Amino acid sequence: MSNHLTQTTISSSSARLIGLTCFAMVAFAANSLLCRLALKHTGIDAASFSVVRLVSGALVLWLICTLKRPSTPVKGSWLGAAALFIYVFAFSFAYLHLETGTGALLLFGAVQLTMVFYGVFKGERMRLPAIVGLLSALGGLISLLLPGATAPDPLSAIIMLVSGLAWGVYSLLGKGVSDPLATTSGNFIRSIPLVLLASLAFLPGLRWDPLGLLYAVFSGALASGVGYAIWYSAVRDLASFQAATVQLSVPILASLAGIIFLNESLTLRLVVASLAVLGGVALVLGCKQQR
Repeated sequence: MSNHLTQTTISSSSARLIGLTCFAMVAFAANSLLCRLALKHTGIDAASFSVVRLVSGALVLWLICTLKRPSTPVKGSWLGAAALFIYVFAFSFAYLHLETGTGALLLFGAVQLTMVFYGVFKGERMRLPAIVGLLSALGGLISLLLPGATAPDPLSAIIMLVSGLAWGVYSLLGKGVSDPLATTSGNFIRSIPLVLLASLAFLPGLRWDPLGLLYAVFSGALASGVGYAIWYSAVRDLASFQAATVQLSVPILASLAGIIFLNESLTLRLVVASLAVLGGVALVLGCKQQR
């Protein structure tokens, strides 16, 4: 009887963990879809989308922190807030001329490569399969950027790589923090004056409409705020390797969402680049797990 109860509890916990992880990955992919939907099919501009996303995300995260632990103050840092702001601001402007899947692949590839190169810089040794994986991922990103009929807009691609670099730095800053939720809340709150100041340069072009605002709120409050909160709940029960590997699904989910909701095309270039980047990163992560 006791063994049966234990097995039932483990099964229930596993199902909950899988559910939370899947929701978080869908939320991360939804950020790409919502941003692309807003900028392509509504009147909102990239700067306004960034402002609304960060403000609504800050409000939701602050509310979650307040309800869960009223006596715990929000944390974070201005360096973390700056990295978060650069990620969100560059993300929005990059999606002006990038398709959903292409943007997600560039973002994800830049994030993972930033963290890998940081590890190498800190003295982590890479085995031969990991080096092959790293070269494969780099080659996949380069192949995506090479000139051609299906190549993404070069400037937008570079801006998205900057966004990924910033998110990689933000992720590295968050490693080992004692309270990730309170830290993220504080970083979101601190990012608000930064995004407002940056938006002043685009003041003549600021515009929005109800649907564009709605997409931005969904991106900030649900896909970012709730999505990050759920991810932090799930990631505590995942090994580092599992947490990193499961994020390989995000560019694939984003590509499928773009095809379904935006009628975007799945080009051979994107397929080949995705296989090279995601396969290469998986190889690097697999080698790290075996060490």
